[in-house]
Amino acid sequence: MNDPQRVNIGKQHPASYKALTALSSEVQEAAAAVGLDPLLVELLKIRASQINGCAFCLRMHTRDALKVGENPDRIAVLPGWEETGYFSETDRAALRLTEAVTRVSDGHVSDEDYNAAAAVLTEDQISAITWLAILMNAFNRLAITSRYPVES
Repeated sequence: MNDPQRVNIGKQHPASYKALTALSSEVQEAAAAVGLDPLLVELLKIRASQINGCAFCLRMHTRDALKVGENPDRIAVLPGWEETGYFSETDRAALRLTEAVTRVSDGHVSDEDYNAAAAVLTEDQISAITWLAILMNAFNRLAITSRYPVES
């Protein structure tokens, strides 16, 4: 999968990459400040990465989730979260919003999806989750475009 002709855009424009990593720190702090469970934050990162097909980010955030104590079963059923009893109402609202933001080209973030999130989450949580999805989509695109290596 490694293509020597691919430019690693993070290395090519390090100031831009540094700005993205600084944004990542801000988003993490915002998520913590609004009371989002660190396990949920990792699941949201994984879910966006699943949708985008970013193997590099999937491996990284799955490992991170396990390190902070996430249940492997919840990670395993994450693509089918709507069909399981593993996720709380807050988890479900956050996952639905993350999916809508990640799939914005499929019809934007619908009023139905937004209102479902707003029924459960605070405005601050909606904002933090949206920023988290935006950030993960950016990192996914960076890793996919540059073909970050994922080796066993």
